[in-house]
Amino acid sequence: MVNIRRYISSHFTKTFLMIFIPFFLIISLIYLVKIASLTQKIQISFSELLLLYSYSLPNIIFYTIPLSFIAALTNTLLKLSQDNELIALYALGLNAQKMLRSIFILGLLFSLLLLGISFLGMPMSKQLYGAFKETKKSEAKFNIVPGKLGQKFGDYYIYIKEKEKNNEMFHDLVIYNRTKQNEEQFFSSKKGKLLNNNHTASLLLEEGYGYTYSEKRLQQAQYKTLEVYDSKRKYDYHFQNIVSYWVVAKTDKHRMGKVLFYLFVSFIPFLSIYLVASFAMINPRYQANHSFMIIFTTTFFLYLIASSLQKWGNFYLLSIVSITVFIFGKVLFQKRVSRYF
Repeated sequence: MVNIRRYISSHFTKTFLMIFIPFFLIISLIYLVKIASLTQKIQISFSELLLLYSYSLPNIIFYTIPLSFIAALTNTLLKLSQDNELIALYALGLNAQKMLRSIFILGLLFSLLLLGISFLGMPMSKQLYGAFKETKKSEAKFNIVPGKLGQKFGDYYIYIKEKEKNNEMFHDLVIYNRTKQNEEQFFSSKKGKLLNNNHTASLLLEEGYGYTYSEKRLQQAQYKTLEVYDSKRKYDYHFQNIVSYWVVAKTDKHRMGKVLFYLFVSFIPFLSIYLVASFAMINPRYQANHSFMIIFTTTFFLYLIASSLQKWGNFYLLSIVSITVFIFGKVLFQKRVSRYF
């Protein structure tokens, strides 16, 4: 029995890795594109990009494991069925229920791993990610692209014609700001540069003109130097420990929804075993291989429940739904598989 459990676990592990790695790379690529989009607002180096990617790893792993588990379990059981290996094991006197015991152990371990990632790793990585962004913004290392419209510095729209490659000196700048509904400010300057004093960002303009326009008058001023400050509120990022981070869920409906979503998704590897086995443990002579439909339907069904709990659920409903899904899967397994094998 021990060798058979190891045999099934070995098949599952190989299949899981073959599925997990491509999914992991695809989702990683999505996160890298998302991180790279930050360069439109702040300037980051390649090493900092990798650091931000490392902060995203808990999220990537959390969303990759459940789908990979369902797909790997489906393909493993269908392959063993189509190769008549399950039929051979049935002939040796082993029933289908006993064959799933090793899978249940793996499912439990994966569920515990997901719980750890979602309630320990993800809150910390999210806070580190947010702190990094605030730090970069406070340093005012903005990547202002020459010749591009719609860029902002604080509340000001800014346009520059040229930028020196070796320093932060800009040439031919135009700044626009609407202070009130009927009042506008317009500044032009031959050159300027970014400054950062005590975490306060400013833009120093040299040799230019400023205009203030309202319905009644137009004012013009010539200046040698003019410093424009980023008027957006700056604040230090406040870190929370794990307990403080999640205790907010008592009063924060959005945070409570996250708790319920993370809990149910963490249970998916364990809850999905009977559901998948009900359709993947087949007799190849009489039943066809519908691996895609099994993976899609099971994943859609379980994530639909998780999303519903996030919007309208509570801990009582989470308990009822989780138990119901497990019992439903077991009854389905007994009717479709256990009664025959």
